[in-house]
Amino acid sequence: MRSAVVLVGGEARRANGKEKYFFIYQGKTFIERLVDTLRQVVDEIILVARDPEQCRRFDHIEGVRCITDIRQGIGPIGGLHAGALAAKGDLLFVSACDMPCLDAGVISYLFDTIGDSDAAIPSWNQDMLEPLHAVYRREVLLEYLKNHESYSLRPMIRSINTRYVPVNELRAYDPGLRSFTNINKLEDLERINGRHTPCTDTPDNSR
Repeated sequence: MRSAVVLVGGEARRANGKEKYFFIYQGKTFIERLVDTLRQVVDEIILVARDPEQCRRFDHIEGVRCITDIRQGIGPIGGLHAGALAAKGDLLFVSACDMPCLDAGVISYLFDTIGDSDAAIPSWNQDMLEPLHAVYRREVLLEYLKNHESYSLRPMIRSINTRYVPVNELRAYDPGLRSFTNINKLEDLERINGRHTPCTDTPDNSR
């Protein structure tokens, strides 16, 4: 079984307080786009929110389960912990909520390429990784998250058996690597909405 964990609990400070998952791109909210893509490749979708009030904002989305952080205020690793505990799948695809151009082919490839590794993480170079667009083995996450000192994802990635996936391997599915477009500011949203090319076309990469 394959699960997806989407982290939606950020404070959205870089977006003038607006909730990024409800930004509109190509007629759909970011969260609707994420869910539509993930439904093609996973058996369950889990949203990890800050609190029950935030979870209620997703009541209108069918086929997803929203849970809340157990260990609050520690950033993405807290959401990863809650999502891993709640997931039923052996493998988890983990995503941030500000990536409106996820590609089902890329996600499937990450699931398929993990092999015997603990994680499959896209890599631009040795230092530039995509830990919030990656597949992890659930039992390994839970073991690591029992006892860790750092709230950064990097020490975790370095301590487990990670398969670093060069992003060029993903161009077969996403030639322009738009999967990794992330929107942190309203200006970024205006910029991508000003394009006439959809996510499936080859763009200038946003990184």
